Amino acid sequence: MMTRSPFLFSFGLCLMAASSHAESLWPEFRGPTAQGYSSAKGLPTEWAPDKNIVWRSEVAGKGWSSPVVANGRIFITTAVELPVDPNAVAAEPVAPPPVAAAPQADGSKRPAPAKKAPPPAPKPVSLHVIALDAATGKAVWDTKVFEAKDPAALKMHAKNSQASPSVVYEAGRLYAHFSHHGTACLDEAGKVVWTSQENAYLPQHGTGGSPALVDDLLIFSADGIKDPSVVALDKSTGKTRWKVARPATEAKSKFSFCTPLVIEVAGQKQVISAGSGIVQALNPKDGSEIWHVMYGTGYSVVPRPVFAHGIIFLSTGYDKPVGLAIKADGKGDVTSTHVVWQETKYVPHNPSMLVIGDELYMLADNGLLTCRDAKTNTVYFEERLLGPSSASLLYADGLIYAIDEKGASAVVKPGKTLQVVATSELKEKTLASMAVCDNDLLIRTELALYRVGRTRGNAE
Repeated sequence: MMTRSPFLFSFGLCLMAASSHAESLWPEFRGPTAQGYSSAKGLPTEWAPDKNIVWRSEVAGKGWSSPVVANGRIFITTAVELPVDPNAVAAEPVAPPPVAAAPQADGSKRPAPAKKAPPPAPKPVSLHVIALDAATGKAVWDTKVFEAKDPAALKMHAKNSQASPSVVYEAGRLYAHFSHHGTACLDEAGKVVWTSQENAYLPQHGTGGSPALVDDLLIFSADGIKDPSVVALDKSTGKTRWKVARPATEAKSKFSFCTPLVIEVAGQKQVISAGSGIVQALNPKDGSEIWHVMYGTGYSVVPRPVFAHGIIFLSTGYDKPVGLAIKADGKGDVTSTHVVWQETKYVPHNPSMLVIGDELYMLADNGLLTCRDAKTNTVYFEERLLGPSSASLLYADGLIYAIDEKGASAVVKPGKTLQVVATSELKEKTLASMAVCDNDLLIRTELALYRVGRTRGNAE
């Protein structure tokens, strides 16, 4: 079994440390390196509901967290609607009063358009961590961690869920983060070790970024409607070790959903945390800032940054995403000194980027794939690959894997021209990023988790 590195190196060093045949540990969002690389060989390139499916396991509730794999088990989160209290009187949405007819130029009156009743209040949910047997897809345990009932905390974007962050696995412990709802640590048997809800905040659009482990800390972004911050918990106890406020920025909205990335530069660890209008490199020991770059009005930042060639690559979020390449060896405000290049064309709002060698790959939300020179921003190709996409790219066995929101997938050979190896369809909605289990793929859809393998089985 591979061990989880406490920090990230360049792509070349990641490959040197990788196993030669299978990915038996996929400990967090985007895998052992947190950047979408897998060392597994012999992965499938084609699949369908009745082709190359090892198993399909339906999952109760709703959740868009990506799978995590350790010790023959797969860990996901989900949000299950709570039963309605039969003694409670449901509050029906009240329709707005009718609007008076509008007078016309000839004195007649045109009927005013009817106004829609406000949407019903979101339903309360219980938040769960589930362990599945990797060989069979059967549930091993299902632990309810929190209940969320406050309507203000349950407001959510249609593409989101109350269980979107992925868990993190390390040394027999699982760290499950439900954003503003709370954070928990469980052991591999599903027993809750600790919970923390002391860093709650008012959300916009629901849950988002996953946490990251560094040394004895669990670090996550807490970028809500107001007072955005970055938080570090003691991973043994769940107590807050530090919490630092974001600096004021030009962003028109405060909320973001970015997952931090831990890197090392010149012997010093950095926590790269992108928020609305700013990306910061923080010292994990105390949260003090090492450097930052301001990027104007960008907000609702989702993609996890990637790191290669001493450069951080990221997207600045809505409304118009800008791709930035930033040298990571700066101090203080390096907005005017360390930005290597910036790009506005076909930059993703949601899918995280991928660096392979000297090439940077970006899958835009409209399904267009771009390949650029990572160091110079020279464009090699910009071509349509899939439909609307939210999941991050995966690199495994010398190939790039991509999946769109309708469950259509494409496998691409890296290079300066677009070479599509294969395409597939599951015909189920999916927003979660792919994971790797041994020599197989894990694909989470709206209804189920699939294990996709080249040589085994058909759908049950």
